[in-house]
Amino acid sequence: MLLALSPAYAVEVVLHDHWVAFFTLGAVVLAVTGAEALYADMGHFGRQPIRLAWSFYVLPCLVLNYFGQGALVLADITAVENPFYLLAPEWLRLPLVVLATFATVIASQAVISGAYSMTRQCVQLGFLPRMTVSHTSATEEGQIYVPQINLALAGGVLLLVFAFRTSDSLAAAYGIAVTGTFLCTCVLAAVVFRRQFRWSRAATFTVFGSLFALDLVFFTANVVKVPEGGWVPLVLGGLLIAIMTSWKRGRDLLLSRWKQDSLPLASFLARLPQSRTIRVPGMAVFLTGNPDFVPGALLHNLKHNKVLHERVLFVTVLNLDLPEMRQAERTTVEQMAPGIHRVVIRYGFMESPNIPRDLAGLRAQGIDFDPMQVSYFLGRETLVPAMVPRMPIWRLWLFLVMARNAVPATEFFRIPSDRVVELGVRVAI
Repeated sequence: MLLALSPAYAVEVVLHDHWVAFFTLGAVVLAVTGAEALYADMGHFGRQPIRLAWSFYVLPCLVLNYFGQGALVLADITAVENPFYLLAPEWLRLPLVVLATFATVIASQAVISGAYSMTRQCVQLGFLPRMTVSHTSATEEGQIYVPQINLALAGGVLLLVFAFRTSDSLAAAYGIAVTGTFLCTCVLAAVVFRRQFRWSRAATFTVFGSLFALDLVFFTANVVKVPEGGWVPLVLGGLLIAIMTSWKRGRDLLLSRWKQDSLPLASFLARLPQSRTIRVPGMAVFLTGNPDFVPGALLHNLKHNKVLHERVLFVTVLNLDLPEMRQAERTTVEQMAPGIHRVVIRYGFMESPNIPRDLAGLRAQGIDFDPMQVSYFLGRETLVPAMVPRMPIWRLWLFLVMARNAVPATEFFRIPSDRVVELGVRVAI
């Protein structure tokens, strides 16, 4: 079995039996299935622990185990039915089952944690609706829990288990999922090295083009397994793409419609001194997606209550294409008129917004912010289909379902519910 370390045997198979070698790659790739779960936790533990665990513990254990299985099959061809369990004597079979169960739980935990992190990043980047994000650690930012995703994963796992019944039946889905991940990771890494690290086009194409070609060979070798179960990850991937693009398109249309019906902030402030609007004590915080327009909640408040607070903050939350925002650059304040300020709060896609906490930091910039004297005014849109929808009906239906089930802004932005005033409006898209 130690002779298997020599690549001469693989080269010989490739040269003399091309098709056998090609389709064998579809089975060989299953040997590394699960490695992506190890790297899914890199954002939680850091690069160094993952590198040390893989190089000095996981990889040697895997090599020894596969060599042991190969030696067993060479000695007894009937052991090919299940070489892993047949490696051990009869009295160790049950402990091995327990060990495999623990390994499954550990690997699934890495995947679950990765799913939580990616979901929060998609929410922050505007590709998924707001979801509940619970922080499970007071010191580690990345340790979070997303109940909606946990429920979806549980339902998906149960559905797959009852549909496929055995791990052998899922092998085709494994192969497509893992090799598809290889391709996507290679493309994304090329984009990062080109844009972030300023690699030249030649260097980027040389390095990642060769890696992409290798990954493409593995993926192509697994394409033949699509009818056997490889269609599952393809369908799930297509569904996720439809969900994310529909939400993004719907939010863009909603923002466009909002801009059409909104009043520019500069015009409002210019006419404010002549409007004889009554100013009442206290501070009002109006959340707005665009800092250059008057929030709809303020216009509705003026229309129905005929008053404006002495101190007004127009707060805009920006989610940047960065993991984290430096604290010194998180908040900017601009005085628009006496007692009226525009505040922009920036968050990275790995951060959870907390508007009251960051507004409290405005005291250092001369704004008297008292959490017990603040009222938060939010606009709640009731979305309805327009007479002539600007997106396909199925996309519109999907967007409306997600919008109606999204976590309220008060919970997502950590705003105290007893300090909130919501003013609703119907919006047709």
